[in-house]
Amino acid sequence: MSNHIFLQDERLVVLDQRELPFREVLISLKSLEDFVKAIKKMAVRGAPLIGIVSAYGFAFGIKEITERKGRLTAPDVERIYMKLAKSRPTAFNLFWALDRMRKECEKHMEDKSLPERLFSLARSIHEEDIRNNMTLAEFGSNLIEDGDTILTHCNAGELATGGYGTALGVIRRAKEKNKELKVFITETRPFFQGARLSAYELHKYGVDFEIVPDNHVGLLMERGLIKKVIVGADRVARNGDTANKIGTYMIALCANNHSIPFFVACCSSTFDMSLKDGSSIEIEERDGREVISMGKKWITSKSYKARYYAFDITPSQLISSFITEKGIIEKPFEENIERLIGR
Repeated sequence: MSNHIFLQDERLVVLDQRELPFREVLISLKSLEDFVKAIKKMAVRGAPLIGIVSAYGFAFGIKEITERKGRLTAPDVERIYMKLAKSRPTAFNLFWALDRMRKECEKHMEDKSLPERLFSLARSIHEEDIRNNMTLAEFGSNLIEDGDTILTHCNAGELATGGYGTALGVIRRAKEKNKELKVFITETRPFFQGARLSAYELHKYGVDFEIVPDNHVGLLMERGLIKKVIVGADRVARNGDTANKIGTYMIALCANNHSIPFFVACCSSTFDMSLKDGSSIEIEERDGREVISMGKKWITSKSYKARYYAFDITPSQLISSFITEKGIIEKPFEENIERLIGR
């Protein structure tokens, strides 16, 4: 698979995920507005990748201001921070990365090498995510047994991260260790991240998979076709309540009913230790037109009303354990999350 995010000639080049799996189209981001648009319009998506792209966007935004004005003010820094922070509200990696960038900026406001410092930090955040993904995947692969059939929802692979993947990273690593497995991928309405992106990745890795409509989960579990569920996450509260792609909560309920292990794979940067539980997680509501259209094609009358929440909250009691780069987090979650992740 070609690199999906890299710096080249004073611009960030990213793979436009809206075009997959049919075309691999690279787009260039250079201005602050380019970065905000790419995140808002889903050219790049996935909590870890959004965090990485926002870090690079912050660095480019600061560079833009200093080159144009010759100086940088605190209001400039806040404006850049807020424009990126408002691009998508649920993914905690976005705020985690931006906070690191802002602290570095405030520490070296008068330093002429500030833009270079910020680009260096953004690259560090990117490289750190790849390393953490690989460590997480190694831990998670030990939970996979020969012959497992695994259900995954949405896309939490290389495309959603700096590289390698979280939920799909676990599957990828198990495959590299020659474990026999099969994956059921939910199509993930309405943006089809499962059918388009997860399928694209697993095909590249040579993993046996089938795409199923989202409404097949209950039947597959009732028939004993699913042994484990592995999903990613966009934000995890201190008690383990988890925000992930809309539909995750229903899958967790069904898995719980059928006594199927339900794993959440995410790096420590996804844990929001400021939140006691999931009730305070802001859920992004996107344009309802994304429900009644596919790309540029309407699937029903465009005059009809539609609603689309991009995420839901899975209560911690429905989660078996978390797979992180710091190890497997078991229950009781609040105590163990604080011990392993606490910042």
